Amino acid sequence: MQRDAIYALPQGQVVDFAFNEAVADVFPDMIRRSVPGYEAIISLLGVIARRYAQPHSRIYDLGCSLGAATLSMVSQVREAGVHFMCVDNSNAMTSRCGQILQRHLAAGHFEVLCADIQDVAVKNASVVVLNFTLQFLKPAEREAMLANIYQGLRPGGVLILSEKLRFADVGEQGLLTDLHLEFKRANGYSELEISQKRSALENVLIPDTFEEHLTRLQAAGFGHVVRWFQGFNFASLLAVKA
Repeated sequence: MQRDAIYALPQGQVVDFAFNEAVADVFPDMIRRSVPGYEAIISLLGVIARRYAQPHSRIYDLGCSLGAATLSMVSQVREAGVHFMCVDNSNAMTSRCGQILQRHLAAGHFEVLCADIQDVAVKNASVVVLNFTLQFLKPAEREAMLANIYQGLRPGGVLILSEKLRFADVGEQGLLTDLHLEFKRANGYSELEISQKRSALENVLIPDTFEEHLTRLQAAGFGHVVRWFQGFNFASLLAVKA
């Protein structure tokens, strides 16, 4: 695993974060050291998919990056005729994702698309994963994205939505932000790296509160939403279509 050192040296001007070749090279290390609970979420996605996957349906990994969520689900899903759809708008990610999945899935059982997830019509889905992806869409575009997913899910299907959260309570926001910073320091990131990465993400990653997510999911049609995991200011929600 190549170590993330993208922000280790001073940058004259910190540009907006992008999922380019440099990030793809170090992504597994970057996300493991940056997102509390990431490895647990990935592992448990497989368990959830095992419970909700339906025969001859599609499972979508929207914003798939290198396909870690898909691999977890592949390892657990037992239903016949399940087709895995992996979508990401980064060619650097999808090219690597396709190579990785070829080693674990037979041709014809998966598809990797380099495309904007907003342009993909979700169809015949039993499980849809948005793993730290919705937060990179403009807030005004998020409701339509969730509505597209809801319409494309079979009855009894689920959306697994993992996101960085913000908190309306100032004290709670401050505490969980501080703990997240300590998590990064404990994983070897310097103050310079933390500062420059924060600047790069400032205009790119716009987090919502849990209440905002809940309101949006309910507006899309989901009647049952559970926050099933939280690590500091990162959480994963399970939304079920009746």
